[in-house]
Amino acid sequence: MKTIHLTYGALFICLMAIGANITVWFPMLAIPIGATSVPLSLQTFFAILAGFLLGRRLGLLTMLVYIFVGIVGIPVFAGLKAGPMMLFLPTGGFIISFALVTYVVGLLNEKNQKDTLLRYTYISFIGLIINYGFGITYMYLSMKLVLHVDITYIAAFISMVPFFIKDFSLAILAAYFVKRTERLALKNTVPR
Repeated sequence: MKTIHLTYGALFICLMAIGANITVWFPMLAIPIGATSVPLSLQTFFAILAGFLLGRRLGLLTMLVYIFVGIVGIPVFAGLKAGPMMLFLPTGGFIISFALVTYVVGLLNEKNQKDTLLRYTYISFIGLIINYGFGITYMYLSMKLVLHVDITYIAAFISMVPFFIKDFSLAILAAYFVKRTERLALKNTVPR
């Protein structure tokens, strides 16, 4: 692994931290749900983009380092929070899923023989489904078993619809961005 690869990884760690905390600087981007408000984030967008641009290996390593940085106490998670307990909260599944999303998107992109916008959009959508499938299931189990909240899986799913719509749009944007930049040297310089 070369210095440039470490630099690309560090860049995406920073982007994940910024994407998680965008509502710290722009509080109007938080969506009120019940008695609380849930901040919008750009993390799914950056996780998908990392899979495309960094590939499965470097992308996975980058997301694992991002998670590790947050676990050891550097406030990179949403709301400028950190610590190992963040993984046990209802949104911890989304944090964990970023590593899986980046790996799968990178893997599918490496096997991609056709560099078309439709193919990139399809891969982005798969990453989005992994993110929400894992994240919502984890959220439901955390709320039900850890927090003892009487909630159904359908209610947990419905509560995430506004975020899914936002992330769906951003997944399409990620596919478009990758299509526009596919000829850049980055695709050829990152180890697969």
